[in-house]
Amino acid sequence: MIPAKRNRVEMPRRDPKERSSDFIEVALGLDPEMAISEAERCLNCKHKPCVSGCPVQVPIPEFIQLVVQGEFEAADAKIKEKNSLPAVCGRVCPQESQCEAVCVLAKRGQPIAIGMLERFVADQASAAKKSRDEGAQATKPEKKYPERIAVIGSGPAGLTCGADLAGYGYEVDIFEALHDTGGVLRYGIPEFRLPKSIVDEEVEYVKSLGVNVFTNVAVGLTMDFNEMLRSGKYAAAFIGTGAGLPYFLNIPGENLNGVYSANEFLTRANLMKAYLFPEYDTPIKVGKRVAVVGAGNVAMDAARVSRRLGAEEVYIVYRRSREEMPARLEEIENAEEEGIKFQLLTNPARIVGDEKFRVRAMECVRMELGEPDSSGRRRPVEIPGSLFTLEVDTVVVAVGQGANPLLTTRVDGLELNKWGNIATFDEAGATSIPGVWAGGDIATGASTVISAMGAGKRAALAIHEWLTAKRDNA
Repeated sequence: MIPAKRNRVEMPRRDPKERSSDFIEVALGLDPEMAISEAERCLNCKHKPCVSGCPVQVPIPEFIQLVVQGEFEAADAKIKEKNSLPAVCGRVCPQESQCEAVCVLAKRGQPIAIGMLERFVADQASAAKKSRDEGAQATKPEKKYPERIAVIGSGPAGLTCGADLAGYGYEVDIFEALHDTGGVLRYGIPEFRLPKSIVDEEVEYVKSLGVNVFTNVAVGLTMDFNEMLRSGKYAAAFIGTGAGLPYFLNIPGENLNGVYSANEFLTRANLMKAYLFPEYDTPIKVGKRVAVVGAGNVAMDAARVSRRLGAEEVYIVYRRSREEMPARLEEIENAEEEGIKFQLLTNPARIVGDEKFRVRAMECVRMELGEPDSSGRRRPVEIPGSLFTLEVDTVVVAVGQGANPLLTTRVDGLELNKWGNIATFDEAGATSIPGVWAGGDIATGASTVISAMGAGKRAALAIHEWLTAKRDNA
């Protein structure tokens, strides 16, 4: 019999009226008393189902017991045995569908707040190190092997792969096409969900392991990947360039001024800091009435950014019902609290412009749910005669993204699948080229930060085992 436990703690959040007009982090985090109280709920199970539910296999019961003892820095170190980015994961991972979903306590009520505790210990360790003027430093691993590994992309997959390879004892070079590191952590997730100071700290930790990071290097354009392999400088490579090619609706009017892909919109706001214009040079035009098409986390981010940039009314336009919305529940709740309006069972049909080719409205149709489609969700079916007009002056399309062909189409012998993603042939991400692995969104399509990290971790181990076998057989 599982013993009854008190309810789990709730994460304090800033008041919606206050937070919806700025980019300061919404969630306030736990204090030590709250964290210890929550950690004491853990049963410290022997079979540890939560660990198997974590894509990077964090030793969850062990770090939670260190929280119970008040050993917060030790808890952070325990997490970093498997996860180099705990402050990020504690903020953006969908724990509710992973580690927390298989928590034993979930069988009778509320699972342990693993994500909140992970964030707490990461933040506590960071604050303690800053108080000692230490910074995000790690003990630099000994370089045991002569081989150098190339990692393409500094997002969660690349950072994790690089950190793990450095831990095994290799020299690692990470190449990032943009002028700053972090990939989707930097350009995709808004400041109010993931402060970029947190990303900076996590990247500095990876660098402190001995990983070299080079920005403004667009492998496939400014550096030839084929030549990198032929030169002999790199013994193996990992490609973790993410999914940066936006999908559109393919409806009339998408070429009008005032229509953005979510990729462009969020990159302008986050990476290029348009929300601080004119302090930063990147402008972003947001009208008074904004429609965001889609209902995933990216759509919620775009809607909430629009609100903060001055839009008076913001709509989420989604062709299915609330039950099918793919965004995390807490992101949906945050959006609703901040005044975002949901137009559900609604599908755009046409974007209408004025005489200056600017968006002035979006024509939509009402939908109803029919039989399940290939995704397992009920297929939306148009209701005849339901056309109506939504008066908006900005449209953000957030219906997913695919593989950017910038690199993939320029690599000799690299096999792609029918969606343009890199084809992989085992769980570690082996590609059609010996010595080259791929993982994260470039291989699987758009997924989660922690899934990409898991791919990077598996690839790092596979690279290590492959090189070890080559040395043994030499």
